[in-house]
Amino acid sequence: MTESRVPRRRRFVVCEPRHFAVQYAINPWMSTGRPVDVIRALDQWQALVDTYRAHGHTVDTVAPVPGLPDMVFAANCAVVVGGRVFGSLFHAPERRPESVPFEAWFKTEGFEVHHPESVCEGEGDLVPAGRWILAGTGFRTTRDAHREVQEFFGVPVISLTLVDPYFYHLDTALFVLDDGTDAEAPGAGGGNIAYYPGAFSPGSREVLERLYPDAVLATREDALAFGLNSVSDGRHVYIAPAARGLAEQLDGRGYVPVPVDLSEFHKAGGGIKCCTQEIRETRS
Repeated sequence: MTESRVPRRRRFVVCEPRHFAVQYAINPWMSTGRPVDVIRALDQWQALVDTYRAHGHTVDTVAPVPGLPDMVFAANCAVVVGGRVFGSLFHAPERRPESVPFEAWFKTEGFEVHHPESVCEGEGDLVPAGRWILAGTGFRTTRDAHREVQEFFGVPVISLTLVDPYFYHLDTALFVLDDGTDAEAPGAGGGNIAYYPGAFSPGSREVLERLYPDAVLATREDALAFGLNSVSDGRHVYIAPAARGLAEQLDGRGYVPVPVDLSEFHKAGGGIKCCTQEIRETRS
C-alpha cells in the first residue's frame, strides 16, 4: 500500500528563529515565565529545513527581524494558492508587524499580495485542500476573512468553528494528507485529512464527517503533542515524534511518518506546520 502514495515536491518558506522568545502570552501554551532555549530552537529548526531538502523539497528563507519573536511561525504570514498571495492581519497587536517583512519578501519574489481587510492569520486558519479551502474561526481568523478569501481566490471556502483554546488555529487541529490530485487518494474531491474531532463544534464535526468519511482521527493526546501540526507531501508526513498513535495510524494507511522534533516551539504554541509556509504556484 505504501508504494501507492506519491510524494509531490513542494516549495516552502521559513524564517530562522534567531529572535525566538516567549515575550507575551496570546494562547494557552505561552507563559512569559517559561524560558526558551534559542540554541536548541535553532538546531531543531535547521533539522526541519534539512529534512525537507533531503526529501527533494525547495526551502526559501525570509530574514528574521529583531523584536518579532514569532516570525519563525511563517505559516501565519499568508496563504498562497495558484501563485496568488493573500496576506495576514494578525489578531494580536504584538504580531501585526510580522506582515510587513513577509509581504515585502513575496513582492520581491514577483508575487502580487493582497492585504486582508479582516483579521486573518494565513495558513494558521486557512488550509487549501484540493477543490476547496478549509477555514478555521473561533479564536483568530474571522468569518468575514473567510468571505474575503473566497472572493479573492474564487475557491469555495468551508468555514469550521474551533471551540478548544488549546487548538486556537486550524493547523493545530487538522492537516491535509493529500489534496485529491493523486487518482489513488481517498476522500470526496478534496483528498483526505487527519484531524481531532474534539477541537470542533458539533456542526463542524458533521461537515468534516461528510466531506472526509475516511479521515484519520487523532486522539486528544496526539493532538496536544502537536501531531496535527504536521506537513504532508502526499507520502511523507513530517510529524512530531511524541504523536506515536497518530504515526501508527498513518503508517497503516500507507503514509511514511518522518519524525521531526520541534518541541522547543511548543512553548509558544507552534510546531512543524506553524514553521512552514507553502507556495502553491498552480491551482489543484
